[in-house]
Amino acid sequence: MRWAYFAGWIVLCCAAVTGGAEPVARPNILFILTDDQGPHAAGYLGNPELKTPHLDRLASEGAQLRNAFCVTPVCSPSRASLATSRYGSELGILDWINPKSQPEVGLNPNAVTWMELLQESGYATGLMGKWHLGTAERYHPTLQGYTEFMGFLDGGRPTQNALLEIGGHEQQSQGFIVDVVTDGAIEFLKAHHQSGPFALSVHYREPHAAWLPARDEDVAPYRDLDPAIPASEATGLDEVRLKKMIREYYISVASVDRSVGRLMRALDELKLRENTIVIFTSDHGYQTGHHGLFHKGNATWMLKEKPKPRWSDIGAQRRPNMFDQSLRVPAIVRWPGVVTAQRVVDRTVTHLDWYPTLLAMAGVELPDDIPVHGRSLVPLLRGTPPSDWSDEFYSEYSMREGATVDMRCWRTPEWKLVIDFRHRDRDELFDLKADPHETTNLIVSERADAQAARQALESRIIGQLRSIGDPLQAELPITKENGQ
Repeated sequence: MRWAYFAGWIVLCCAAVTGGAEPVARPNILFILTDDQGPHAAGYLGNPELKTPHLDRLASEGAQLRNAFCVTPVCSPSRASLATSRYGSELGILDWINPKSQPEVGLNPNAVTWMELLQESGYATGLMGKWHLGTAERYHPTLQGYTEFMGFLDGGRPTQNALLEIGGHEQQSQGFIVDVVTDGAIEFLKAHHQSGPFALSVHYREPHAAWLPARDEDVAPYRDLDPAIPASEATGLDEVRLKKMIREYYISVASVDRSVGRLMRALDELKLRENTIVIFTSDHGYQTGHHGLFHKGNATWMLKEKPKPRWSDIGAQRRPNMFDQSLRVPAIVRWPGVVTAQRVVDRTVTHLDWYPTLLAMAGVELPDDIPVHGRSLVPLLRGTPPSDWSDEFYSEYSMREGATVDMRCWRTPEWKLVIDFRHRDRDELFDLKADPHETTNLIVSERADAQAARQALESRIIGQLRSIGDPLQAELPITKENGQ
């Protein structure tokens, strides 16, 4: 299929040239993905404590997607969804891939990624940084659509002097990993800036823990900061520990911002700015004290006293969740000549949408035999959203590391229902209009509107389970009558 598709693309280009039309310069794509960057973790997102001048500028020069979400609030399945426009449950990737306990788990090579389609249409493709979609040789990113790779295959590396794959071999890097990854990205830009279109993915490990050590210039603004703790329904917070972690997290965000600035300067110096689409987002959201938690969907309590365990398969310190703070991500698109500066997109989008969007941006047609769940964001970015655009979405998280839960979620602008099919006493229903911070669970409320919402959304969740062939169906038979 791939060579046939590439050949067809060449024929179309030749036809355009022989027909007297000027060949259209296809845009370059720079896709920047951070790790664990919450929907509050930048100055432009309304956080006055964070100084992120480069992200702020990028946001002012393009479109901000204010309601962008992942569909699984943890690394590996979220990255798989972004690469394939399918759910982790469809791909056999349920939680973050632990290379020690799951050495054979990874992104199925038969799943065609958007990187492969761009590569086959003539794009030079590269990945600098984190992969986390399998460490076995058959899952290597160079077999999944990237011609060049420099970085690491598993989920974590120290911030400094990390062991990385460089030039096809593992070697000890020198310096902070955020700088090494940025250096590699800039070298890729220099190597390809005159040789046709490129699609470069830059996947930073930051601001994933551990956050230190870091460069002095990133540390300095936050060394003595007394950070504000987010408003929370939780009581008994360990404020001393929490503030220390927030400071360190902000330091890591600063290293991301500084690196984005370096990439933007490189585009300007190489005269690539006008024909390069820059996309910035994160793999999922993050709690930094929100709801009394830290981390993402596999969050931990930040309390002075250890909570009493309630379930045998959920550690007492764990709080598996699908709060908006874990699902919502920052997202920016700068597309010179197409996207108006300072555009704000309020419609709901998800990581599933990047696949068809990137193909549309590059002028690459999606083959009929490749199933995707996403929708192209190009009409939204142009300011012409389709009349039938839905602002509802489905998400999932089967946590297996540190807890065993099977959560499925349906979110509308008005309501969110989260079902844990292993622990139905953990189900949650939130009235997002009246309670946008999700502080009051209405799952047992006698309110007529809450009962109606619960019934409607549970039906949609069950329908989606069946539609995508979620293995949860076989393990936990579901009926409309009892929901379990």
